[in-house]
Amino acid sequence: MQKIDFAKGNGLVPVIVQDYQTREVLMVAYMNEEAWKKTQKTGKAHYYSRSRRGLWLKGEESGHFQMVKDILIDCDNDTLLLKVRQTGGACHLGYQSCFFRKQTKKDWKVIGKRTFQPEMVYKKSKG
Repeated sequence: MQKIDFAKGNGLVPVIVQDYQTREVLMVAYMNEEAWKKTQKTGKAHYYSRSRRGLWLKGEESGHFQMVKDILIDCDNDTLLLKVRQTGGACHLGYQSCFFRKQTKKDWKVIGKRTFQPEMVYKKSKG
């Protein structure tokens, strides 16, 4: 059985997240060993947030969970591919995928459609 090599990335491995039906890349995140164990135990994607410096259940605030359907590991055992069933959008800006812009000759063009309004989903208290 292959072991995930968390040591190469200072305890974190990159995770590519893909819709299990459409194969659309939804996002890229990171996992530490705790996130990996929680993902395996619950069947819901858990990640390590570098900006928050802590464990993060995808969908805990928005309700847009990722149910894990399949997990693949790369040849170096240091990158994961999660195939998920995404409820709602994966992007915190309201898009299905975080990759909703395409490079043009002059700029970046939005090619995705919003699936939700972030200000309605993320109602954080301001104080």
